[in-house]
Amino acid sequence: MMNPTQKSKSSSPHSTPEQLVDALNAAFGKQQPGVRAVHAKGVNLKGMFRASNSARNVGKAPHFQQTSTPITVRFSDFTGLPAIADTDQLASPRGMAIKFHLPDGSDTDLIAHSFNGFPVATSDEFSELLLALASSGPGVTKPSSLDLFLDSHPIAKHFLESQIPPPLSYATVSYFGVNTFKFTNTNGKITFGRYQIRPIDGEHSLPEAEVKSAEPDYLSKEIGGRITRGPVKFKLLLQLAEAGDDLDNPSIAWPDSRPQVELGILEITQAVSDNAAAERKLLFLPEALPAGIEAKDPMIKARQAAYPISYERRNKPKQVAA
Repeated sequence: MMNPTQKSKSSSPHSTPEQLVDALNAAFGKQQPGVRAVHAKGVNLKGMFRASNSARNVGKAPHFQQTSTPITVRFSDFTGLPAIADTDQLASPRGMAIKFHLPDGSDTDLIAHSFNGFPVATSDEFSELLLALASSGPGVTKPSSLDLFLDSHPIAKHFLESQIPPPLSYATVSYFGVNTFKFTNTNGKITFGRYQIRPIDGEHSLPEAEVKSAEPDYLSKEIGGRITRGPVKFKLLLQLAEAGDDLDNPSIAWPDSRPQVELGILEITQAVSDNAAAERKLLFLPEALPAGIEAKDPMIKARQAAYPISYERRNKPKQVAA
């Protein structure tokens, strides 16, 4: 496959990782013990990834070469608000993070959400968006900082206005890895692509008549009940880049006409024994990558540096007043 050309070159981010997490905290509130800076409300489950023959041809990474690999999966709502209702408009995009437990004892992570694309091209712009959100609450004089930001960033405006409605289940949502990775197979062939995760049960929204009466935590309860009746399955796909596709800009979704390779089946079979403990312990890192997979999009490095800072903040002991 030809190496796609890049339409733009991303400069090194000016915002530090600490400033990026600070911006998340400004938008959603100071982090409390056990609370993530973003996608704070989540549920954790376990299962297996079963690689396809096509995956073995795409990359030499261990989980592409193994017949099956244990996984931990976390589904989540957006924002840094752990008590957000699942039907809240701000609960989308929904998140799906996967930790593949490799034979040598290491892990590799995949992080995706339910919108095909990201609101902005760089981590600097993401910080600007978060700070605009933080300063644009009710009662703020118009045009607000958010209004001005969205006027100059139409993709971000589309992102905020085009989220999916409350889903029937976390199992009936498609998820997209918006960043580009470089894959190398055992013969040295290189492929650039982005992950897509498609539900085998299809995409289904909660019936509109049920939205108002739905419980605030209906999604975690639904997925917990669903897996007692049988495995929840997704297809893990790789959307392949073509010449002219921008590899460095996650805000630009590639056309659906791009070819896809089915990498295998994600099969979720059980809940973790203690979700609260798993929430505190789990850290997903987008650049935790084995040989055969490399980060291409510069935003991945920014996210890789910011996530441990959020992890450290949420695992600080709670301060007790004297």
